[in-house]
Amino acid sequence: MAVRRWKKLAALAKLETVYGTDAAPTGAANFIQLSDVTFTPLAGDEEQRNLLQPHLGHQGVYLTGDYGQFQFSVEIAGSGVAGTAPAVGPLLRACGFAETITAVTSVEYTPVDEANDAVSMYIVPDGVRHVFLGTRGDISLAITPKRIPRFTFTMKGLLGEISDQPNPAVTKTMWKDAVVANKANTTMSLHGWTAIAESLNIALGNQVDPRHLIGEESIEITDRQATGTAVVKATSLATIDWFGIARAHTKGALSLTHGTVAGNIFGLTADAVQIGRPTMGQTNNISNYSLPLMLTSLGANELTMSFT
Repeated sequence: MAVRRWKKLAALAKLETVYGTDAAPTGAANFIQLSDVTFTPLAGDEEQRNLLQPHLGHQGVYLTGDYGQFQFSVEIAGSGVAGTAPAVGPLLRACGFAETITAVTSVEYTPVDEANDAVSMYIVPDGVRHVFLGTRGDISLAITPKRIPRFTFTMKGLLGEISDQPNPAVTKTMWKDAVVANKANTTMSLHGWTAIAESLNIALGNQVDPRHLIGEESIEITDRQATGTAVVKATSLATIDWFGIARAHTKGALSLTHGTVAGNIFGLTADAVQIGRPTMGQTNNISNYSLPLMLTSLGANELTMSFT
């Protein structure tokens, strides 16, 4: 019997027209280019029987509330054409974002509270296909100098068919090359300060709950608390006083632009970011501040991601 190779994994995702109904993604149109995979194909609960018997011993359990969970990273890159949705778009929509396309200009993603989209996902680790329906999830992003910026997705889907299937032939052309974060490619502003930053991490903070009810099964996004961390160069208080900003509960803007070529420029903005308690550290014996961020919904723009 041939061994199955871990690296030979194909992932497909397609938006569902009817929630929980297989959208039948194909390798030609719906390939997901991913890395850093953690796959739990049969998650859920266990129901103990706790029967009284005239002897000791394990009685087994019932596996209940079955679903699949899949965590992975995707490089942050555009479609190559301004105003055309990036290949990662369906996954963003399945994480509680609405997509707004402005032809030949931009594609924007903003969080929504209702009518969340969902995707059908096929995960095929070298010859065994796992089907997940009604899949929704949570997302975070990390931007660090000298590295490729990445989204990290944690997706949950209702359990579909598991079967022996050959790995699909896939088309990869919709996935464009990302560019590394650095001074030339990336700019950032926080509370009006042109940032000198070691990293920016943002987490949408979706609460994603599998619900198995009589008459209905679904994966629901029931809350979100968007947060983050910025590690910035420590400057004088005259330049910017993070302690004063934190103690005054001041809310200010965050913006980041990554990329310089039209069709492959990623942007992130938030209007009302509160700074938590700064902590001090160092890198290469140069002082820095680690700033907790709370992306509040008290401004007009809680969080917008754009591809231009």
